[in-house]
Formats: sequence, C-alpha cells, structure tokens
Amino acid sequence: MAVHYYCRHCNSKVGLIDSAVDSRQLGLQQLTEQEKQEMIEYDKEGHVHIRTICEDCEQTLIEYPNYHEQESFLH
Repeated sequence: MAVHYYCRHCNSKVGLIDSAVDSRQLGLQQLTEQEKQEMIEYDKEGHVHIRTICEDCEQTLIEYPNYHEQESFLH
C-alpha cells in the first residue's frame, strides 16, 4: 500500500510513502469522520490518496486570509 499526498488546492504532488505503514503512524485517527471523508480516498489497488496543502498554497492563504472563504482560490 502506497500513501500519496496531494495538495487539495493546486493538486500538486506533495509526497509519497511507498512502504508498509500503519494509519496510526500517519495520525489519521486524529481526524474527524468528516475530515476523513474530505481528505482520504482509496483506489482499486489499495493505495491511499490524502488531500493536504502544499507550502505554496499555505503561504498564499497566509498572505491572503480572505481566500479561506472561497472553495477554490485557483482559477
């Protein structure tokens, strides 16, 4: 099982864990059920895809906090 991390805003690949890992090691148990539904997807091969935020988008949100009000600030 591989774990793929993608930015939920720009869809850039943030990281990959390609070794056996327990979901507790990833901290997924700290997410609410709603957060899990919004952030985690499983594909047919059993790989996990996690939506997170990349450093560039995080910096943009820091500089322009009103963007938090928008569903997407990238067009």
